[in-house]
Amino acid sequence: MRVDPRQIVAGVLTVTMFVMLGNMITRDHFVSLPVDSDISIHSTSKQSLENGPWIQDGASLKPCWTKPVPQEADQSQGFVTFSLTNGPEYHVSQIADAVIVARYLRATLVIPDIRGSKPGDKRNFEDIYDVEHFVRSLDGVVKVAKTQPTEVSARNLAVVKVPNRVSEDYIAENIEPVFTSKGNIRLATYFPSVNMKKMKEKSNIDSIACMAMFGTLELQPEVNEVVESMVERLRTLSAKSKGQFIAVDLRADILERKSCQGDGALKSKSCYGPEEIGMFLRKVGFNKDTTLYLTQSRWGSSLDALKDLFPKTYTKESIMPIDKKAKFLVSESSELEKVINFYMCSESDVFVPAISGLFYANVAGKRIASGKTQILVPADIPGSSAALTDHISHYVSKKNHFAYSCFC
Repeated sequence: MRVDPRQIVAGVLTVTMFVMLGNMITRDHFVSLPVDSDISIHSTSKQSLENGPWIQDGASLKPCWTKPVPQEADQSQGFVTFSLTNGPEYHVSQIADAVIVARYLRATLVIPDIRGSKPGDKRNFEDIYDVEHFVRSLDGVVKVAKTQPTEVSARNLAVVKVPNRVSEDYIAENIEPVFTSKGNIRLATYFPSVNMKKMKEKSNIDSIACMAMFGTLELQPEVNEVVESMVERLRTLSAKSKGQFIAVDLRADILERKSCQGDGALKSKSCYGPEEIGMFLRKVGFNKDTTLYLTQSRWGSSLDALKDLFPKTYTKESIMPIDKKAKFLVSESSELEKVINFYMCSESDVFVPAISGLFYANVAGKRIASGKTQILVPADIPGSSAALTDHISHYVSKKNHFAYSCFC
């Protein structure tokens, strides 16, 4: 039988193709792309498949302060009162200063109320924080009264201004004489600067500040439940990034006051607009499937440019349980909303402060204590690459935050 040469050639080609296919399989030449991925085969990389430069959390640090020795109970019958104001980033500092003052004066500390920025916006401490935990944490440090005694009134309360990170010298010179004269005082903490730097040498007053700042405040159960449900909702929406999400402290009203809205070019400045944040996150490697949480309470048109870059961008109104909105989304300045923002930014996988200040500083402290040190600052560093390490917060990269004095 005569064989057609063309059939021989065809047979050889077929065998060759199967051999090549087998080699490809054994050498893992196939790349599995995500479903509905917008990344081309030619640009696929390990980083893009993982949806950005996520870093695994470090180990939680342990408190390295020592609880001070209990003082004699009969040294003073006076009381120190104060209010928590302006939001949780101020609360932790105000608590620390009040405990330090009461301890120095051997006075009884009255549990504070909580006051918002608007007239009449006043809450009880237990509306937001766990009272029993607060009292237990201060056992042996200072005496605590859950309510203001009837004998303590506005008439016999002297108001004393206290600078944040108050020193013993300041107390001795400016507060103790007033307390000795009046018997009871009301503290009004002011913040001459944002000072959260690590102390070069530890002192007894620093141990008290550490314990008060990081060991006294816990959310009461209902507020904590709302925060946890929102975190869980964001993790569910972040399936493509293994449940990881970014929290961005971005509030349009503050940005407008600080004149942060620029032309989109990153600059060295104290705050960044929505489009600038989007460009920054793309620059360091996060892709469009990354989930973002913004501290702004409600959506505004100014956020559209950011959503164009990251479609999975949410504010609290879109992820909060429906049955909680009436209570927790009362007004733009609600203390409850501020508390939710503070703890959401503390729990996220990445925190990006679009606005500098005390919120950034105290969220950083809480994150450092829990090992969540991926804090990215959107500053454009001249001559640098888009490497993630170029943008790690100096609080972490230089370990110069006060939290590093408290945890080890």
